[in-house]
Amino acid sequence: MAHSLKTQTAPGAGGPNQPTLDSEEVWQARVDLAACFRMAARHGLEEGICNHFSAVVPGYDDLFLVNPYGYAFRELTASMLLICDFHGNVVSGTGQPEATAFYIHARIHKNVPRAKVAFHTHMPYATALSMTEGEPLIFAGQTALKFYGRTAFDRNYNGLALDEREGDRIASTIGDADIVFMKHHGVMVLAPNIAEAWDDLYYLERACQVQTLALSTGREVIAVDPAIAEAAYRQMREGDPESARLHLEAIKRTLDVEAPHYRD
Repeated sequence: MAHSLKTQTAPGAGGPNQPTLDSEEVWQARVDLAACFRMAARHGLEEGICNHFSAVVPGYDDLFLVNPYGYAFRELTASMLLICDFHGNVVSGTGQPEATAFYIHARIHKNVPRAKVAFHTHMPYATALSMTEGEPLIFAGQTALKFYGRTAFDRNYNGLALDEREGDRIASTIGDADIVFMKHHGVMVLAPNIAEAWDDLYYLERACQVQTLALSTGREVIAVDPAIAEAAYRQMREGDPESARLHLEAIKRTLDVEAPHYRD
């Protein structure tokens, strides 16, 4: 199902017109993103070699980190991640991005500048709800309230994103949302940094899992009163940045003990 993207490899970094991509800040972004790939695999949030995470390179709004085509999340390390520009050139790294990864992520980062990080998966529970009638997420469980007022629904599945037009179309559906359910497809999580993207991805799938279990009982799932849902959402969002930072640090500590090669 994955498709190779025909790209060019740009000249190496250095010289007056080349970005400096070996800073500590850029390396830390690589490490953090690699940790997210590894932990997403442990939770079963990926699908084969088809899903992709990206992050705008610190200091360069026209470059982004993304996973290389042909590798499963559980294989990825910090140094394996590619840096690409919005034209499909690989500025740093070996290989190329998967085609839909480029056409979706490049257009989102270009057209939605606040989206510094974009995680796209076909994780099972969220994807299952994207296939059902009506709005995917019912704000009935406490975890779901983290996303109250933050979701959009791209109802117009249009096949694989193999050109800029489809990437632009997907980007146009986002509006002010952080979470985009993509009909018949999967989900996109957008965030200002890697930690918050990871936190939202993880808790979104948990919320969708609990909702799916509730629906499986055949009994009516009762949404929280909107006024209470709004208040709970605000309570959660006040602490989200710090909670997300600590969540990412926790998964890195776990990986440092059990699978430290993600830092390579």
